[in-house]
Amino acid sequence: MASSPHNHHGRELELDNNENYHLVFNGDGKSNTHVPKKPKLSSFITESEIRSEFAHHDQTVARINNGSFGCCPAFVMDAQRIWQRRFLAQPDDFYFNGLKKGILHSRTLIKDLINAEHVDEVSIVDNATTAAAIVLQQTSWAFSQGKYDKGDAVVMLHYAYGAVKKSIEAYITRAGGHVIEVPLPFPVNSNEEIVTEFRRALERGKANGKRVRLAVIDHITSMPCVVIPIKELVKICREEGVDQVFIDAAHGIGCTKVDMKEIGADYYASNLHKWFFCPPSIALLYCRKSPKVADLHHPVVSHEYGNGLAIESAWIGTRDYSPQLVVPSALEFINRFEDGIEGIKKRNHEEVVKMGKMLSNAWGTHLGCPPEMCASMIMIGLPACLEVSSEKDTIKLRTYLREEFCVEVPLYYRPPKDGEIGSLTGYARISHQFNEALKKSFVRRITAMFL
Repeated sequence: MASSPHNHHGRELELDNNENYHLVFNGDGKSNTHVPKKPKLSSFITESEIRSEFAHHDQTVARINNGSFGCCPAFVMDAQRIWQRRFLAQPDDFYFNGLKKGILHSRTLIKDLINAEHVDEVSIVDNATTAAAIVLQQTSWAFSQGKYDKGDAVVMLHYAYGAVKKSIEAYITRAGGHVIEVPLPFPVNSNEEIVTEFRRALERGKANGKRVRLAVIDHITSMPCVVIPIKELVKICREEGVDQVFIDAAHGIGCTKVDMKEIGADYYASNLHKWFFCPPSIALLYCRKSPKVADLHHPVVSHEYGNGLAIESAWIGTRDYSPQLVVPSALEFINRFEDGIEGIKKRNHEEVVKMGKMLSNAWGTHLGCPPEMCASMIMIGLPACLEVSSEKDTIKLRTYLREEFCVEVPLYYRPPKDGEIGSLTGYARISHQFNEALKKSFVRRITAMFL
């Protein structure tokens, strides 16, 4: 066992045989006992400990926007700093004796968390945008090499994340693929509305004898945010002969249920810095074992090219790999909460629905979807008196909330449909992740402003 450096809370960190640091609590300054992975009820984290873990947050800001950047507790940040110092102290030893084993351990934990069949199906990359580039690069090659015919389709949701839309433009459109957007209703009232539009998009993609080669489906759309019925859409893709299915789940792990065997997609990407308490930036890319997915490569080519995507992704040159190495610490932190990640997801969902209903009632508006179609984020219609009539208006209002009320919350503009009169066009997206004081602060400030 290596010596135990200390973090800034005075807690020790030990390095085990798997090259993973674990915090050790010294309640009396004498005994060192590891935090159990499944703690007894008496050892669950307390409210004061939660506040301490996130004391580095700006306490003057009500940041109800965990969905964009997540939050990392001091416990995990301390472990990250030790990995960083270890690299800087002896980079050669870190590279040859720590990095590969550490990343493999993180991949193994992720494999169990998402119920994948084998650890080889799990790669760790920077973020979901990188994961999308990996999948789309392969599809682009298939068009360029004649495996797919020009004009064959890639289907994506209209509310796909902006960076992914740009990636589809860069990789697919330039290679000769035909891109079809699925127009989703918003506000949305049921999964059936989404399923109906998705089926119609597949029909358009198969017109004139063409094929749908790839479907890009969000698990939780970013803006507006809605949980998409991905299991049903994947099933439809299989029935309709879609070659491959990629689930862009930037908000997936730690926010909603993630089970690869149940979902059945070819690819699934999710950030771990949004809802899983890792520092930026880290994402998983699941690639189902299949002959169709054998030719995936990291877009940054380095010495490990050709050794499989997981190995390629674990070394893309000299950089900071510490976010990929602290997954064990993040999981250890999560398991200090009652019912672990399942309990966190359940409480976040219940609280964000309460907040959403309270605001919609106060403002005389409505939610963007039924509560069962949201996870830890929810859309609420803004008061009509704000007269949000353009994207520019949402930017101005968001800036005003930040600068005048210290509230950080994303806002969305929904263009009215043809003939629509008096409908809501402005929505707020609120997230819930722990900090009760900031939640109450947000509710107090935003209701005071609008009322």
